[in-house]
Amino acid sequence: MKQTEDIRKELAAELDRIKWILSGLRMKGIQDWASPHPPPDADMPILEGNVSPPKSPEQALQEIREELGDCKRCRLHEGRRHLVFGEGSARPVLVFVGEGPGFDEDRQGRPFVGRAGKLLDKMIRSLGLEREQVYICNVVKCRPPNNRTPNPDEIDACSPFLTRQLTTLRPKVICALGACAAQTLLGTSSAISKLRGKVHSWRGIPLVSTFHPAYLLRNPAQKGATWQDLLIVHQILHANEKDH
Repeated sequence: MKQTEDIRKELAAELDRIKWILSGLRMKGIQDWASPHPPPDADMPILEGNVSPPKSPEQALQEIREELGDCKRCRLHEGRRHLVFGEGSARPVLVFVGEGPGFDEDRQGRPFVGRAGKLLDKMIRSLGLEREQVYICNVVKCRPPNNRTPNPDEIDACSPFLTRQLTTLRPKVICALGACAAQTLLGTSSAISKLRGKVHSWRGIPLVSTFHPAYLLRNPAQKGATWQDLLIVHQILHANEKDH
């Protein structure tokens, strides 16, 4: 016990000595001194060293495409010639989402380049825009056999990539072309006839549904209804102009 008490007294005395030394240094104006071993990243700017610079939409889209790769996540890859990722402005005011690539799209690897694509181009121009100002993509990236509607598991395989595309693009408006796109984005089984003609929301972005251009080629009588839907899109774009 006596040995322990002696150690405590020695430690107390040593601490008092150190305190007096520090007090004397402070009286001489010395507040701190450099460490021989600087802390990690001491001479690195905080923003550059600890925070990654934000990615541009172009970079983010490229990364999504690279991750998609030579996709074989569902059976649709078995019959495709080209994967159709999407194209257009990476900073669009408007995004069109269709169902899936058709014959011409599968051959060229681009969305909406056949007869339905030519009609979509006219729809875009009716809004006072050019194709280069919008972004066009589909729910699934590979052509379903005989242009059939994609199956639920095929949609599930592609949906994460579509979600990331739309989250990156953040347009003023999304226009869902046809039942498959509208139902996928809105998480509903309602018919397109019930979904069109009104404004919905996808993660805070206004979403307008209308008939698919391929459907309009077979049912031209519905072009008037589609024009009314495009007027809604135009109104949203116009109303938001003052905010951009």
